[in-house]
Amino acid sequence: MGDLFEDYAAGPAWDEMFDPDGGIRPGYAALYGALAALGVDDLAERGALRDRSLRDQGITFSLSGEERPIPLDLLPRVISAEEWSVLEAGVVQRVRALEAFLADVYGPQDIVTEGVVPRRLVTTSPNFLRQAAHLDPPNGVRIHVAGVDILRGPDGGYVVLEDNLRTPSGISYVIENRRIMARVFSELFASHRIRPVDDYPTMLLQALRAAVPPRSGDRGAEPTVVVLTPGVHNAAYFEHSFLARQMGVEMVEGRDLICRDNTIRMRTTDGERRVDVIYRRIDDDFLDPVQFRPDSLLGCAGVVNAARAGNVAIANAVGNGVADDKAVYPYVPEMIRYYLGEAPILGTVPTFRLDRDDERAEALSRIGELVWKPVASSGGYGLVIGPQAEEATIDRLRQAVLADPRAYIAQELCLLSTAPTHCGDRLEPRHVDLRPFAVNDGRRVWVAPGGLTRVALPRGSLVVNSSQGGGSKDTWALAGDDDLPDLPSADARRCGPARPRPSAAPEPGPSASVATQQQQQQQC
Repeated sequence: MGDLFEDYAAGPAWDEMFDPDGGIRPGYAALYGALAALGVDDLAERGALRDRSLRDQGITFSLSGEERPIPLDLLPRVISAEEWSVLEAGVVQRVRALEAFLADVYGPQDIVTEGVVPRRLVTTSPNFLRQAAHLDPPNGVRIHVAGVDILRGPDGGYVVLEDNLRTPSGISYVIENRRIMARVFSELFASHRIRPVDDYPTMLLQALRAAVPPRSGDRGAEPTVVVLTPGVHNAAYFEHSFLARQMGVEMVEGRDLICRDNTIRMRTTDGERRVDVIYRRIDDDFLDPVQFRPDSLLGCAGVVNAARAGNVAIANAVGNGVADDKAVYPYVPEMIRYYLGEAPILGTVPTFRLDRDDERAEALSRIGELVWKPVASSGGYGLVIGPQAEEATIDRLRQAVLADPRAYIAQELCLLSTAPTHCGDRLEPRHVDLRPFAVNDGRRVWVAPGGLTRVALPRGSLVVNSSQGGGSKDTWALAGDDDLPDLPSADARRCGPARPRPSAAPEPGPSASVATQQQQQQQC
């Protein structure tokens, strides 16, 4: 153990395993004890087994156009039962408030009329789509799936970094990480009572079936749910095929769908088949060339009109991006108070609203101390961390903010917590965040236990996004005394051989423009 943790120094950030005095934090004692019995060579062998499993199962993420295994660290992140109960409640509360906000801004707009959220902030959002106005979903659900990015600050408190309400990605890695860890470190599952994560596909399918429009459901037939993917060139294509396979539904591309008489039909070898629910993994811009980008080859022409006619449900709903707009983020605590009459359970990162002259002036006076984000970007693209940025980058940023303040937000630098990570022949601290995934079926919001812990692999880096070369950890939300019987984790008991990955080979002849559009979709 001494070799693995030799010179381990957590630094100023909150360390998930060790307290400032070197003591073991709650929930990590059993993991620490298991690692104490391992040597460097033993850990290296388990790392080789992990790598073979990732390669054999084809668990990949597209980075710079190259398919590669998403790095999985050997050490899990552990969240105690008490902490998980707070995180779960906070995510549920946030999703409920954001759901109410979307229903409001695409309907009566009471929250902007009363000045709680500035009207101009909503109407100037690039993701506020007038095509979604009064497009009421069948069961009142617009956010069928949410991914909420959370970090733990230096004081140990959890705060929300941002919301993902359009096409959040990463749940497939949560499930596959657990399966691989059950093989690589099977003995750890006997000493921990871990909440299972493999119920997610069942819960997702239940939520999608609950969204079947009444007119469509009156047919008496089994509802048809499909996963709509941009195609094999998309960074998250593995996840699209994984979820379709796990739910037992068809995965389709836009060319497989046709709109006729305001209904959506899927081309099959047995003829056309009506589609009731589309779980789309395509951005709004590419979803319907009639309503959005006319040059899109990825979506289905007429799908928005079919949804408005009540003949198909789109999950997540069109126009959700206005609620996860980074400039709208500072107002979410007020949304919680306004719609739910509750105090926010989870905090937020202090954020400067650059459309306000006083806050913009203060932020620009401290430009080198803050974190700057373009509101329209995802995946960590365009992020500028002031203390780490070069002078030329700061100068360009200043000019860009002055030219278009609405396009950026500025936040206080919040040091992400660290967790022991396998680096070479030792364990070193690396910064991590957490993305829990929530599923909403209209009756309740269910949160998959744990979520995706993303790791900034370069030493000192604060950028955890997979699209920027980050890795992941298996996240163990421990069960309380009343949650599970005193047995090994359900994941360790159920984990059998993973299903083989479907072929990622594209059909003959995709055009370059199709490949380019596929790559333009959001990344986790």
